Amino acid sequence: MRLSRRTLLSSLAGSALAIGAGAGTGHAAGDPAAPDPGAGEPAAPEPAARALARLLPRHAGQVTFRALARAGEGDGFRVSGGAGRILVEGTTPAVQLAGFHWYLRHEAHAHISWAGEQTDLPATLPSVPTPIEKTAGVTHRFALNDTNDGYTGPYHDWTYWERELDVLALHGYNEVLVYLGADTVHHRTFLQHGYTDEELRAWIPGPAHQPWWLLQNMSGFGGPLSPQLLAARAELAVRVVGRLRELGMNPVLPGYFGTVPPGFADREPGARVVPQGSWSGFARPDWLDPRSAAFGRVAATFYRVQGELLGAAPLYKMDLLHEGGTPGDVPVGEAAEAVETALHTARPEALWAILGWQNNPHREIVEAVEKDRLFIVDGLSDRFASVTDREETWQGTPYAFGSIWNFGGHTVMGANTPDWASLYESWRTKEDSALDGIALMPEGADNNPAAFALFSDLPWTEGPLDLTDWFRQWPRYRYGADDPHAAAAWDVLRRTAYGTTRADSWSEGADGLFGARPDLNALSASYWSPHRIRYDADEFARALPALLAVAPALRASTAYRYDLLDVTRQVLSNRSRLLLPRISAAYTAKDAAELTRLTDEWLRDMALLERVVATDRGHLVGRWIADARAWGTTEQEKDRLAQDALSLLTVWGPRAAADDGHLRDYANREWSGLVGGLYALRWRTCFDALTTSLTSGRVPVPVDWYALEDTWVRTHPAFATEPTGDIVQVAGEVARALGL
Repeated sequence: MRLSRRTLLSSLAGSALAIGAGAGTGHAAGDPAAPDPGAGEPAAPEPAARALARLLPRHAGQVTFRALARAGEGDGFRVSGGAGRILVEGTTPAVQLAGFHWYLRHEAHAHISWAGEQTDLPATLPSVPTPIEKTAGVTHRFALNDTNDGYTGPYHDWTYWERELDVLALHGYNEVLVYLGADTVHHRTFLQHGYTDEELRAWIPGPAHQPWWLLQNMSGFGGPLSPQLLAARAELAVRVVGRLRELGMNPVLPGYFGTVPPGFADREPGARVVPQGSWSGFARPDWLDPRSAAFGRVAATFYRVQGELLGAAPLYKMDLLHEGGTPGDVPVGEAAEAVETALHTARPEALWAILGWQNNPHREIVEAVEKDRLFIVDGLSDRFASVTDREETWQGTPYAFGSIWNFGGHTVMGANTPDWASLYESWRTKEDSALDGIALMPEGADNNPAAFALFSDLPWTEGPLDLTDWFRQWPRYRYGADDPHAAAAWDVLRRTAYGTTRADSWSEGADGLFGARPDLNALSASYWSPHRIRYDADEFARALPALLAVAPALRASTAYRYDLLDVTRQVLSNRSRLLLPRISAAYTAKDAAELTRLTDEWLRDMALLERVVATDRGHLVGRWIADARAWGTTEQEKDRLAQDALSLLTVWGPRAAADDGHLRDYANREWSGLVGGLYALRWRTCFDALTTSLTSGRVPVPVDWYALEDTWVRTHPAFATEPTGDIVQVAGEVARALGL
């Protein structure tokens, strides 16, 4: 007899806890309930205690973690205790960490994030005046986009992932999408179905482009992968899924839905493949008809190989016919049934996770499969006002309220937080609601810390979230104390960048034009981004002098410095949209003097922006390149991996993808080395051509922008891998230069 969906998920979470946490009872040093050292070998610290020792080593001994029985079938935590003797009880180690972080923010006025932290704590942790008790309002707290391993960092190492998982646990997440290791799984699978090692390593793309291969959009670009690289990535994947299980969190792994290498039908008896055409200038891999016996054989190999490497998971992510995939003459419903059958043959109790995006999941999929075994992570909850009744659209299929607040990892502040506050709770509590999760899915993570914290709070907030009150409290723990200037700055940000809504059919802010391929009529850097700033830019700029006026005692944390950088960067970025129309007008009027003045101002702002972002390690393209090169074993491989990583941020792929497929600058970002390197080179080239045109009376000579960009990707100079400058000083210079 199959378990109910909720009971299954609860038991799976319990299994993950048991694997990682033993009995689930932990003790801090000095706890009177701790085991007597003389009674035998002391127990090893529990997972939550080990995580806290990594995050706050000076205070970890003041916190005791204990298991908490589930109230019904949901996760929850309870925090209590006197000064220096904090007791955190939770249903899993990750939930215990979430409970501690709630205490840390609201009682100790400290904060840990993926973009800056503030942990200037007193020697003795403050008491909990009234016990804090929270229960998650939804089962699933799902994190990371399919594109995360590309746009956030394809070449991160264990040091990065260890902290990232700790931070996700602190924010209450219990399901994390893991694409790492999928290359090895596919490689080992198809070795058993007629392919050679060399053929498969050439088919698999470089790590920066693998997410789109797993979505069946493209293959090969950025490869071939070396055997050493495959092995190293597999080893990292094993560590990542192991740590997730240790913390009582669930890895969400890719499932198999039919992607095959070229020529599959020639190697597998009875195979029938459907050509998938192209995606944004790339040839898509073929699709193996899931109704065939050959599909069943490949799927069985896939899940066996994956299980041997990474173990089983409770959720498997599969996006059948993603972004234009074609079924040919294969009935979509029958294909979905076959994909589901293969999954449940290998993993009888697993859920099929699928992205709600564009026309996916197709109605035929929803109607064909078991709805209580399908889980939809909605990427459009805060994107379109027309999205009002997911229960009707998806026929009662359980789903998560999701947000994609940036595309391509753009360095843009803001999110549609009013939609989160007004929609999440009303959709969750309405009659016959199928909402049972949240899905944190920016295409690039490690940015927008206010959005990260606020979205993560939704499941743990009782009743509708009060945005005014939330943003009033935010700077107190973000910077360590109340400050009127910090409060004023964040009130401005609440009403501008974080006050946008889905009424205009966007979920991300407008990218800046400094990163656009030069065009006097440019409206965005990425073809797919908003064409205008979605709030009052002049009002937004008021946040900069307010942040600069924050008390000096609160300026030392990486949280304050990150936010000051982000606001300063955004103010400069917004000015690009003010200046470009003026430059265009001066050129049209043939006013050479005005053109020179305005283009000088543009290049001055770019130089200031380069100095701003150079103050933070996370904003250095040199770090991005160095991370990629570190995975290579030869100079040739290091160069290939660096090109794989850097092409993603610039040309994205070959000319057809960059130009005809509109992918160039899709992942533009205001980083040091990009702003002062490629972006400045492009605009100087453009302005020189315009000036020459006015002087000579001839039309500007056309520029082959792709050739310029691709050459830069392959021959760029070395870039700094460590930050330079003081953001407080540089931000002050920017404010004075702009008259703020």
